[in-house]
Amino acid sequence: MTQTPLAVGNAAPLFTLQDQDETPVSLGDLSGRWVVLYFYPKDDTPGCTTEACEFTGALDQFQQLDALVLGCSPDSPASHRRFIEKHRLGLRLLSDPTHKVMTAYGAWGEKKMYGRTTQGVIRSTVIIDPEGKVAAHWPKVRAAGHAAAVHEKLSLLRSD
Repeated sequence: MTQTPLAVGNAAPLFTLQDQDETPVSLGDLSGRWVVLYFYPKDDTPGCTTEACEFTGALDQFQQLDALVLGCSPDSPASHRRFIEKHRLGLRLLSDPTHKVMTAYGAWGEKKMYGRTTQGVIRSTVIIDPEGKVAAHWPKVRAAGHAAAVHEKLSLLRSD
């Protein structure tokens, strides 16, 4: 059986993407920190808003574990700014319009919606440890309640 690039213990794919302020964010620059990287389809849609608001609501808890939470979608930095402002989000949102990073993380591909097969963003999350390795991966998630599940897993990883 071949190992997926996102297998626990493997190096997380490196990336540099712009955030909502058009500031580059590089995984390599985040060495030494826990990173929660979650992928979502589109700013200001119901499920994506639920997920972003839940992560925002839990930011203090993630910060207590020295973890940085980053959201990523194909939307532009300008769209991210509007989304953040409208919902008072406390997150950094990354823009991946070419889907290159999403593809590397298994978050872009074939999915079924309403009986149709389409190409798009697969809602998923990765926890990256301070050494840049995959510590946990959720290849497909539901938005509601996911932030709490990620926090619980991160707490367990930090106590090991």
